[in-house]
Amino acid sequence: MNAWLLAAAVLAVGGIGPCLLLGLRGSPQQRLAGLNLAATTASVVLLLLAQGFSRTSYTDLALDLAVLAPAGTLVFTRFLAGRQQ
Repeated sequence: MNAWLLAAAVLAVGGIGPCLLLGLRGSPQQRLAGLNLAATTASVVLLLLAQGFSRTSYTDLALDLAVLAPAGTLVFTRFLAGRQQ
């Protein structure tokens, strides 16, 4: 295990766990923030795994997630806006 994989493991447990907890138990605005932060953290974890395993396919997946996550956040925001009116 190298330093990249150790950093990915620590960030996956320490970073995504609280985001998921916030996404499950928070208000709708907090869930939105948790979703957005979890997507960003998952992208960083995938980049660390790509560096640790020397695989470029993980880098492609992280970049795809980084591009698609804001679109998912916008869709979720649109559903929230429709619910409050």
